[in-house]
Amino acid sequence: MSVWSIVVAILMLGLLVTVHELGHFWVARLLKIKAYEVSIFVGPKLVDWRKNDVEYSIRALPFGAYVRFTDYDENGNVVVSDDPDLLINSPRWKRLLVALAGPFMNMVLGVVIFSVMFCISGYATLTVGNIINGSQLAEVYLNEQTPFEIGDTIVKINGDRVFTAYDYMYETESGVPSLEPITLTLESRATGDLYDVQLNPQVEQRPMIGIVHYPDINEKYNGWEIYSVYEGQNNGNPILEPGDFLTKVDGKSVTDDDFEEYLSTLTEGDTMTLTYYRNGVEYEEECIKTMITYTNERGPILLAYDVTGVRTFLGAVKTACLMPCTIVNVSIRSIGDVFEGQEEVYNMVSGPIGMTTVVSDVVDDVDDSVKDKVMTVVEMAGIISIGLMFTNLLPIPGLDGVQVILIVVEMIMGHPLSKKSEGVINAVGFVLLICLVIFAFASDIIRIILE
Repeated sequence: MSVWSIVVAILMLGLLVTVHELGHFWVARLLKIKAYEVSIFVGPKLVDWRKNDVEYSIRALPFGAYVRFTDYDENGNVVVSDDPDLLINSPRWKRLLVALAGPFMNMVLGVVIFSVMFCISGYATLTVGNIINGSQLAEVYLNEQTPFEIGDTIVKINGDRVFTAYDYMYETESGVPSLEPITLTLESRATGDLYDVQLNPQVEQRPMIGIVHYPDINEKYNGWEIYSVYEGQNNGNPILEPGDFLTKVDGKSVTDDDFEEYLSTLTEGDTMTLTYYRNGVEYEEECIKTMITYTNERGPILLAYDVTGVRTFLGAVKTACLMPCTIVNVSIRSIGDVFEGQEEVYNMVSGPIGMTTVVSDVVDDVDDSVKDKVMTVVEMAGIISIGLMFTNLLPIPGLDGVQVILIVVEMIMGHPLSKKSEGVINAVGFVLLICLVIFAFASDIIRIILE
């Protein structure tokens, strides 16, 4: 883990939290609520100024930000006042809007980030633009009885709504095991009617290397870039990892015309010598060819667009606006996978160590261009920003969710909760917070150890 990756992770989180706090401040000012101080970042002051009775400062440590809505006397005690412009004396609906403003700004920032990213790199839709030959959908397409046509749009998978191509990729790659059939609900481009199509995998077994690779040959290494690795590779002790570049098997280049023919001559239990690159370094290791169960591909090739005009620009913005729905959808499905035993529980939560590790994997990758690294970090920032919106709505002390709940309860009851009840809520929430922090750090450490 390099210093640069740590710096990038800290700056990214610091900026996201700053926008969150500025959301509280901007809505408060819009509602004529008094604020005493706005601090961008924390720690020693680098720059400070005063405007409209608000003290502004930029501080040295980019770990967050804060807005102060209360005044303190010389001894550090809160100054009690009946000033109607103070947040604590404001109508409940104003306090609720201020509490919700931070999470809302994180959602807005995430949508803006994805909008910019899609405008630069293009965006995928849920419209089927083509079909992979020999795939499950190709079998459906050859059936003259099916209503499916190229240009129809995927709406649901196994009855669950999908909002963007990200949902589709999750469901088909992780959500539904490859050996199980899936039902696609599509909307007809011609009639607008909804109909179902079932994709049935064709299951086969044969000795294989146990990888999925990108179709194009990487020019730098003259080999395949590996997308995923079968967990049963090398009899359950995988040699290769996603992101490696496989160049040769037993000295034979993967680019040779007869490479697949050579590979088919090996039988289960044969030992192969794999030549591959990892982080720019060449390795050679022995790997046992393993009998692997595999299926033909699902088949849909989704249409993607570059932003070249008003129509595609609006499409990019629409897709970005659907990303919060996608992230919630995938998060809920992932939690469900944990409870169903399809995913390890330590993969459900990631703390600062885990996030920094992910950033490090991107920043320190010697095979990605600077542009690719920037785009990946920007995408991560968009996902984390939207994730912060939901995290901050949890009923945990220090997060906006507690204030939202207390204000809503007060609006329903017509008066604030007693100090005792509020104390109980904060105490329970504090215990939950400590448990969550411990669980996040433990999950990060377990992932590092297992890697």
